[in-house]
Amino acid sequence: MASLHTLKPHAVCVPFPAQGHISPLMQLAKLLHCMGFHITFVNTEFNHNRFVKSHGADFVKGLPDFTFDTIPDGLPPSDKDATQNLPRLSDSVRKNCYAPFKDFVMKLNSSHVVPPISCIIADGIMGFAAKVATDLGIPDVQFWTASACGLVGYLQFDELVKRAIIPFKDENFENEGTLEKSVNWISGLEDIRLKDIPSFIRVTTLDDILFDFLNVETKNCLRSSSIIINTFEDLEEKTLEYLKAKNPNIYNFGPLHLLSRPFPEKENGFMSTGSSLWKNDSQCLAWLDKWEPNSVIYVNYGSITVMTEHHLKEFAWGLANSKLPFLWITRPDLVMGGSVVLPQEFFDEIKGRGFITHWCIQEQVLSHPSVGVFLTHCGWNSTLESISSGVPMMCWPFFAEQLTNCRYICTTWGIGVEINHDVKREEISTLAKEMMKGEKGMEMRQNCLQLKKKAARAIQVGGSSYIDFYKFIKDVLHHSN
Repeated sequence: MASLHTLKPHAVCVPFPAQGHISPLMQLAKLLHCMGFHITFVNTEFNHNRFVKSHGADFVKGLPDFTFDTIPDGLPPSDKDATQNLPRLSDSVRKNCYAPFKDFVMKLNSSHVVPPISCIIADGIMGFAAKVATDLGIPDVQFWTASACGLVGYLQFDELVKRAIIPFKDENFENEGTLEKSVNWISGLEDIRLKDIPSFIRVTTLDDILFDFLNVETKNCLRSSSIIINTFEDLEEKTLEYLKAKNPNIYNFGPLHLLSRPFPEKENGFMSTGSSLWKNDSQCLAWLDKWEPNSVIYVNYGSITVMTEHHLKEFAWGLANSKLPFLWITRPDLVMGGSVVLPQEFFDEIKGRGFITHWCIQEQVLSHPSVGVFLTHCGWNSTLESISSGVPMMCWPFFAEQLTNCRYICTTWGIGVEINHDVKREEISTLAKEMMKGEKGMEMRQNCLQLKKKAARAIQVGGSSYIDFYKFIKDVLHHSN
């Protein structure tokens, strides 16, 4: 058995333990599997258990050459079906995961059942995994799962400290106009204000866990021997130029979900829902079939965004008052400290034209002909999926580099409109109607369709993402040999 395995290159994949990070690394892992790699996919024990809840125990048995394994995240055990507390999780991963992961890799590499490890592909903010690779002499690859513009934003943290812009003196910076100031020294970012830099700069102390964590991890990521970014050249050309001047070993071969389409066999032995931590509702696709092309608003705030009950109701009544059909994904943990509860009168108002469910396969929804607008938190997976489907966006960024993505969506690419953070129902219904039927909305749809064509071109034979993907495979195999 071992001799059959030894010819295969072996990639160990380690995502950051959150849905938006697991999904693109799973796409990459399946692609490498199609290219003949043996894959070991390492989740935290907490998320492995959520996989079991979501897909059943058979799913995590994997395949003979695609196995799932676990390391502890260092946090107390929990059965909650939700994203963990991010500051605690980030701090714990950084402090507690190096030793168990190193033990795991050493055992794996001394096993006669799987091939020797060719490379460790670690999430760009899982620096401990890259350190294990370096310490054990295994080629390391960092996978930056967010946007290139987001990465450049994080790389400004030290400069903002040096210029005495942060930490802010007190909480007033939120209201006194400070965040509106232009940040004009970054050649890799266009037309950016302080408020568009990833949100972890909004601190009054540099001891803030997420500020420190992202500052350290992104600098380490850029110093890595190889970096993959899930983007494409025509979308983020200037930003990629800036990053490649700092580290020439950057491969950009996104959108990954498109790049995998020529490999139908990628799902052999898998469910197509294979990276979801929640159970998917496929009934919403049949519901979408009932509607005209470009007539439905799709609403999904991703896997981490939370909001107040007040904001939830403003969104709800804004959608209801628009009189437009909508599909709304409301995760069980969407409302801060509570559950999603809406009044009966709301359901009476939207009867027949509103579909509300907990989770779905977003790529399938966005590529459905009836979806005309996407109300989104501007996470990078959502942004790429929306662009790839030619669907313009209504943007309500929550945190992190979603703010940078939002600025690019609305200003640089002209494919979306931003919703005020303190959302009001009147604004939602007005913007929804404008985006669906107004002149500006039509213009944004045309811009988005142009980017859709460029994304499709990037992953075709001879396209920039296609070329970079095959170059990466060749380089990894060369290094491992």
